[in-house]
Amino acid sequence: MRYADGGGLTAEGWAKREAVRFEAAEMFGQGVRPPEVARRLRVSRESAYAWHTAWRQGGSAALASKGAGGFPCRLDDAQAEQLQAELEAGPAAHGWLEDQRWTLARVAELIHRLFGHRYTPRGVSYLLHRLGWSPQVPAHRAVERNEEAVAAWRTEQWSRVRGRPSSWARG
Repeated sequence: MRYADGGGLTAEGWAKREAVRFEAAEMFGQGVRPPEVARRLRVSRESAYAWHTAWRQGGSAALASKGAGGFPCRLDDAQAEQLQAELEAGPAAHGWLEDQRWTLARVAELIHRLFGHRYTPRGVSYLLHRLGWSPQVPAHRAVERNEEAVAAWRTEQWSRVRGRPSSWARG
């Protein structure tokens, strides 16, 4: 599974995975077969066989980390911070007055306006995840809703309305 932020691992996690691959390379050099390497290192056989193939073709260097996959982010750190500030200002600050929700299409349009880069909705989703934003589903509640009246109705009326649950079968 791929994540926008480099596989969901920190730099320390990447280094640990790379160390395991290098340990496997040492074992391959000693003549240990992939199933035994998988057992000793507690990894899948598929991984051990893939590492063995890469090791045979390019040595230990072939098992070095290549970094996060996918395209690099088009925004530099300063632009990412500016985008964060603009998102926190809200959609109304950028002309979307209908509602106060950031949609992927709106964020893509904002990025294009500010920085001239075109992002797909999926690319915007990855970028927002990388910036620490998560998708939110707004609670649809009437503006006229009276929370005190709702609480009173729940305590006074609901127990009377609910009553005992009826059975679908005859008794």
